[in-house]
Amino acid sequence: MTSDARFLHKLIPDLTPWRASRDFRLLWTSGCVSVFGSLLTYVAVPIQIKQLTDSTFAVGLVGAFELVPLVVFGLWGGALADALDRRRLVLLSEVGLALMATLLLANSLLPHPMLWPIYLVGALTAALDGVQRPALDAMIPRVVPHEHLPAAFTLISLYRNAGSVAGPALAGVVVAVAGAHSAYALDVLTFLVSLAMIVRMRPVPPAESADRPSLRSLGQGLSYAWSRKDLLGTYAIDTVAMLFAFPVAVFPFLAASLDAEWALGLLYAATAVGALAVSATGGWLSRIHRHGRMLLFAALGWGVSMTLAGLVGNIWLVLLCLALAGAADQISGVARSTIWNQSIPDELRGRLAGVEVLSYSVGPQLGQVRAGGMAALVGVRASIWAGGVMCVLGVLALTASIPKLLAWDARTDPHALAVRAQHERQAAEAGV
Repeated sequence: MTSDARFLHKLIPDLTPWRASRDFRLLWTSGCVSVFGSLLTYVAVPIQIKQLTDSTFAVGLVGAFELVPLVVFGLWGGALADALDRRRLVLLSEVGLALMATLLLANSLLPHPMLWPIYLVGALTAALDGVQRPALDAMIPRVVPHEHLPAAFTLISLYRNAGSVAGPALAGVVVAVAGAHSAYALDVLTFLVSLAMIVRMRPVPPAESADRPSLRSLGQGLSYAWSRKDLLGTYAIDTVAMLFAFPVAVFPFLAASLDAEWALGLLYAATAVGALAVSATGGWLSRIHRHGRMLLFAALGWGVSMTLAGLVGNIWLVLLCLALAGAADQISGVARSTIWNQSIPDELRGRLAGVEVLSYSVGPQLGQVRAGGMAALVGVRASIWAGGVMCVLGVLALTASIPKLLAWDARTDPHALAVRAQHERQAAEAGV
């Protein structure tokens, strides 16, 4: 193999999980289709609210309505994921999410669409997502060998980022040309395809010693998370980064302030372009072992890039800054996923995944409220760059207070070594 071929081999994502696991292929395909449709709705909702109200606050308020259901059902969904068949839980919640997309479609087809159903569906969708995501995340270590988890999450991030590029770009065109109802209709269709994939997967039953879902079992999961300061660091850094530097809610108004309404779909897609570039060349990510340091530098890169996005006044420079932010966020996501999935025991995986849902979902929801509310007070661009500065300061403060996170190394961490041994025992018992 020539030096150029070896270099390219290091960049290309590791496809071993795809080749080795039928269930991973089905799960990957389901997610690939579903995320595309969901992102159509993700973009269509704020555009529709802007058309109905022309208010930054009303757009940002979506996050407030989604917050409480996400917190409650994210934690409870984690307890359910440890006590029930994870595949069945994912399947039932996917049916519910398809129904929510159908309700948005029905409301958009009314002669005069109403605002309150959009907020209501947002809250119910957050609840269903809170139930589904812990089971979905906890299912992956059961269908992929332990040593292939970094590669598996790189492949998952690849389709998520590809959908995040194509979905918003298409949504901006679809909503402008055919209306929000067309985006919602496409979302419903993608859910049908996704369901067909999940139905074909094998069951993922709970462990024989699994606790029944209860406040006590939930407390056990939270107690474990509290005992792991490195895990707390990953949760806290991600939450702070999204709280202060997630300005998606004000993108329709940013496009208008830059006299670039035509670029709204590009604004939504820009971060995903950067993330996709990292995913597509992310073979090197699976060879990193010090994921705590990787997380720190990536979170700082996110904050700095968002600061610059708010300061520059040219639409193309804004898009470039957002793409750089997306690249940093992708690196951060791989670091977090690796720490979580390589060091948390399977019997606690669902409950800890519920905590993870809060860390990477509550932050963006609150971030929408912050961005919209702050934009109403100081202006759209000031809201963006000030949030980026606060993100950098918050990440630095958290990192200084949690030295265990910086010291995390997948080769030596006792929790990671214990989970590896557990995974190898389970594979041997299953005859894999």
